[in-house]
Amino acid sequence: MKRGRTWLAAIPPYLWLALFFALPFLLVAKLSLSDTALAIPPYAPRLDWSRGVAGVMAFVRGLDLEAYARLPQDRIYVSAYASSLRIAALATAVLLVLGYPIAYGMSRFGPAARQALVMAVILPFWTSFLIRIYAWIAILKPAGLLNSLLAQVGLPPLQLLNSEAGVIIGLVYAYLPFMVLPLYAVLEKQDESLLEAAQDLGATRAGAFWQVTFPLSLRGVAAGALLCFIPMVGEFVIPDLLGGSETLMLGRTVWTEFFANRDWPAASAVAIVLLATLLAPILLFQRQQAKVLR
Repeated sequence: MKRGRTWLAAIPPYLWLALFFALPFLLVAKLSLSDTALAIPPYAPRLDWSRGVAGVMAFVRGLDLEAYARLPQDRIYVSAYASSLRIAALATAVLLVLGYPIAYGMSRFGPAARQALVMAVILPFWTSFLIRIYAWIAILKPAGLLNSLLAQVGLPPLQLLNSEAGVIIGLVYAYLPFMVLPLYAVLEKQDESLLEAAQDLGATRAGAFWQVTFPLSLRGVAAGALLCFIPMVGEFVIPDLLGGSETLMLGRTVWTEFFANRDWPAASAVAIVLLATLLAPILLFQRQQAKVLR
């Protein structure tokens, strides 16, 4: 009886994954193997169930890899792909440099202060994401708050809006909680007696940190890096609002192909390639987690 109830409890999550992940993925995969055919909306080939097996075979034979073959031949796709990986990797590195000290400091406070600090990290989520990015436009624009402050201290203005630097600033601001929280969850559980033992054995405080604290927090580092890097590669809103026309990222490229050029097969191929690229770090992380749990 309990086994039957357990099986029933597993239906909702699998149904959710099937409806909101598997089905959309199959539709995008089919589009990536299709060709634009104005006379046969929306794209060819079409599956004709009335022909039975012959219709299915004709549908399969009509699929091709033409959209994928065009990707490496187009400089825009290659540049957007490389730029997305580079900007996401750079922003992830900045997030780690900023987020680790924040998480480390939070973990060294008492229980009451920790709760308040965690709430402060989560607090930005209470405001609309779009409003927060528009606020950065007001800060970074040529006549914005930042340049006004620089002018008051006699420093030259900075051109950060519509630049790659502005995109990185926006990414770091938006994804900082996703780096801090996994790191805090790992650091908060560490046993401080390990640091005391290391110092008793002659290690300095800095040496104890690098030999004990940091190695034990690598799971949090990996989790935070993946939580930030994966969505940043496909980010659309921040590059569109804070980056200029020369700042190419895959999110904007996919949007342009879908809604401006109406080239859905190419856009779907870009999305599938991006998904395949991001699966590699996810699988590596899962394998590392499995080794740790053994």
